[in-house]
Amino acid sequence: MMNRREFLAGAAAFAGGLSGQTGGGRKRNVLFIATDDMNNALGCYGHPVVKTPNLDRLAARGVRFDRAYTQFPLCSPSRSSLMTGLGPDTTKVYNLTTHFRSVIPDVVTMPQCFQKNGYCAARVGKIYHYGNPGQIGTDGLDDPPSWNHKVNPRGVDKDEEPKLTNNTPMLKGFGSQLSFYASPEADGKHTDGIVAEETIRLLEQHKDEPFFLGAGFYRPHCPYIAPSKYFDMYPADKLEPIPYDEAEGTMAPPWAYFTKPPNWGMTRRQTQEVLQAYYASISFVDANVGRLLAALERLKLVDNTLVVFWSDHGYGNGEHGQWMKQTVFEAASRMPLIMAGAGVKGRGGCGRTVELLDLYPTLAEACGLSHVPGNLHGKSMKPLLENPKARWDTPALTQVKRGAAMTKGKLVDGYSIRTERYRYTEWNGGEEGMEMYDYQRDPREVRNIAREPGAQSERARLQTLLRETMRRRGG
Repeated sequence: MMNRREFLAGAAAFAGGLSGQTGGGRKRNVLFIATDDMNNALGCYGHPVVKTPNLDRLAARGVRFDRAYTQFPLCSPSRSSLMTGLGPDTTKVYNLTTHFRSVIPDVVTMPQCFQKNGYCAARVGKIYHYGNPGQIGTDGLDDPPSWNHKVNPRGVDKDEEPKLTNNTPMLKGFGSQLSFYASPEADGKHTDGIVAEETIRLLEQHKDEPFFLGAGFYRPHCPYIAPSKYFDMYPADKLEPIPYDEAEGTMAPPWAYFTKPPNWGMTRRQTQEVLQAYYASISFVDANVGRLLAALERLKLVDNTLVVFWSDHGYGNGEHGQWMKQTVFEAASRMPLIMAGAGVKGRGGCGRTVELLDLYPTLAEACGLSHVPGNLHGKSMKPLLENPKARWDTPALTQVKRGAAMTKGKLVDGYSIRTERYRYTEWNGGEEGMEMYDYQRDPREVRNIAREPGAQSERARLQTLLRETMRRRGG
């Protein structure tokens, strides 16, 4: 039996959970942690090698989304979609140069919505797109109306680019090379170390008022530059490259592949060195996330802050011979998404299929915001934050565009729908080919069953689901 005081306290806490307020009537803060080009090679996602103790700790006190997907596996299209709550066919952002406001000038972005609700909205580093590493230290393709305050950090890694070792000489530009450098400099001198430092400074400055604070890390985006101690954690000769069979290069239409030739012709040793550098960069991000989590504890903000950790998309490490992004295979489409802290009652992994588009409506509901746009394309995940196994039937839509450089002058669109069991992909509405994978029977995604007689019924259902979702989002 609970006494009257306990009952009233419990009722207040329940009401606060519904209203987006915590004890004392304070609005719920949001620490919005972004990372660039990070796949699911994290300890909390079951990776056997990569060490991420801080993200593991965050996941243990919240919900880890095991099937979370990007709208477009390229930085600017993905981030524009996430921050506006609208799919790429509405923002019309398919490249790294178009700004969404040139198409939808009056859109209310997620941080603008928080501002309308009395929050201070600030960012440190990369939340919207700008070239990594070329535009480090600049505004890049930022959106000024989204922020009350901004910080553009620049560290020694920007100056160390000439020292890079490039494992893919056929690629030009440090932002698209599998290049790396084990830096002798300390954590805090690197751009991501400065992101953590400046974010902590803003936490200290705004701890007594409601805030939406974006901390945008730059790694593990290439070039993979991190302090050498993180490279030492992963001896290259101990790393096992992902196996590749030549049949994987022909199982899908030619438009499905970004990396040509497979694995860019790297030797086993080169592949091991790239994996070492990529894993080192992930662990470096993890260490900086740990600094943010420690600051929340020190400032007594844990109980009043909803923490979101996300990557703009996944990243190929050799699956099907593919590297980086710009495919709708699982490795590039799927990314880590973790939510913990205030308003998150659930614990553990969630196997439901969610999208980055879902973050805007989720945070709006979790924080009890008003003035929320009525045309958002995502769905609030708040039921999954309370119970990760709650009923959920929403698929995830990922798309890419193949320009003239890859298709000999032919423009090709690829749209892919992901459910908990299947992925179905069409290239130019099926005219340029189809893909279908059953992850229950084919977890490595190496058997395209789109043309198999036994899959026709399910393929028809997925095709209808895909086209209905495209239509609702302007496709």
